[in-house]
Amino acid sequence: MAIFLTKESKVLVQGMTGAEGMKHTRRMIAAGTDIVGGVNPRKAGRVVDFDDRTVPVFGTVTEAMDATGADVTVVFVPPPFAEAAVTEAADAGIGLAVVITEGIPVHDAVAFHAYAKARGTRIIGPNCPGLISPGQSNAGIIPADIATKPGRIGLVSKSGTLTYQLMYELRETGFSSAVGIGGDPVIGTTHIDCLAAFEDDPDTELIALIGEIGGDAEERAAAYISAHVNKPVIGYIAGFTAPEGKTMGHAGAIVSGSSGTAEAKKLALEAAGVRVGSTPSETARLVLAELA
Repeated sequence: MAIFLTKESKVLVQGMTGAEGMKHTRRMIAAGTDIVGGVNPRKAGRVVDFDDRTVPVFGTVTEAMDATGADVTVVFVPPPFAEAAVTEAADAGIGLAVVITEGIPVHDAVAFHAYAKARGTRIIGPNCPGLISPGQSNAGIIPADIATKPGRIGLVSKSGTLTYQLMYELRETGFSSAVGIGGDPVIGTTHIDCLAAFEDDPDTELIALIGEIGGDAEERAAAYISAHVNKPVIGYIAGFTAPEGKTMGHAGAIVSGSSGTAEAKKLALEAAGVRVGSTPSETARLVLAELA
């Protein structure tokens, strides 16, 4: 199985006709994703050829869903228009919206997250690489060639780059699903959401969790693991050398005093029984040792 995204998922791309949308739509199709339509009100009625597939462009998400039965949308629209795009998708009743866009204002993210949640739409992101269920479907920008093999590991990560690295290091073992949740201060799907889904997934035997400095998401995940997760969890926290008070990469990755430090997160996870690697490569070795 997989979580959130399977071979049956029918995927739309909002912003498909832009440069990034075109590039990654082609890559998603090559990975086996069932891309059934794009959404752009200014180009409705056109079609776009992607190698061996022709994809229609619709004016609205509602029209696209009615015509194709889509249940997932990937959002590539620019930051000023992202809130409207996600709100439109939620109004249409889409089940999952994967928001790739970086640089969305926090108040916009707060607004569309609350709006989508009230209407039953799951948000992954924003500012995320998306998710992949190898051998089934890929919604976002995760390079499919580093994760071609389905397997027993479920991965949830704040960091796109570290997602790719761990998937590459464990490529021979394979993944049930890998979810890049994004590193912004406000995100739709959390570590805890993915932990719960992987715990319930019969094909996931081990969960790998990648966190980073800033906020308390990893501490909350540790408390959830202690109370609700029976499967083994291996962790990695990025940012042990980050200077206090300086934002590092992601908007949410900032340390203030003892709050949000890598050490505090590591200690919380270890107290919950999670083995935490000191590097991504060591983390991969811990995963392999646990599975063995």
